[in-house]
Amino acid sequence: MKGILGRKVGMTQTFTKDGKVIPVTVVSVEPNTVMQVKSKETDGYNAIQLGICDKKEKNATKASIGHAKKASTTPKRYLKEIRDYEGSYNLGDKISADVFTAGEYVDVTGVSKGHGFEGVIKRHGQSRGPMAHGSRYHRRPGSMGTMRPMRVLKGKKLPGHMGVNTVTIQNLEIIDVNLEDNYILVSGNIPGAKQSLVLIKSAVKKGSKNPEELMSYEDVNETVVDEVVAEETTENQGAEN
Repeated sequence: MKGILGRKVGMTQTFTKDGKVIPVTVVSVEPNTVMQVKSKETDGYNAIQLGICDKKEKNATKASIGHAKKASTTPKRYLKEIRDYEGSYNLGDKISADVFTAGEYVDVTGVSKGHGFEGVIKRHGQSRGPMAHGSRYHRRPGSMGTMRPMRVLKGKKLPGHMGVNTVTIQNLEIIDVNLEDNYILVSGNIPGAKQSLVLIKSAVKKGSKNPEELMSYEDVNETVVDEVVAEETTENQGAEN
């Protein structure tokens, strides 16, 4: 198992050289700091604790400052544990975006967007009632159940708080990894609002495949220039003849 913490930036799309369009989510991945290393002998299980986003010491507790000093770093805003991590790490080590490569499958965990108090149509996808001809049933939840229990049965879909749940989407493909700008492109959408924290881990159900060959802007520019030069050469030759 391997993983890294990042921030969701937003969605865009990329193109492969065979003309395929892939919708991707951009995840900004700053180097993660190993804040703690746990072993089976001392803690009962193997894990490493990753930290990301520096926090001012005046806003940190004494315990978090002392915890960070053991790793020779500053207090971090976000901490996350990953069990049974691949490889061996020491306190203060950095983990960058190149921990993953294009073509690998990952599971992405984040906190879904909050929608507040919502009705059954938006929260559960139920259908509304007739909007005319004297109908007084429009967006209500419908029957509360049969008469005999004399109560609403557990599991009845009703209005209530929607969102802010921990959600994991499995088997997403790593499309590209950029170390210069510290970002990872993940296929499809991932949970959470923009700038929210996400955890990218190795997929439990899938491994990896041959990565897609992406179209780069340099390739596009060279192709366009070559075509224009070829057209101008052909026109000049025709004018001379």
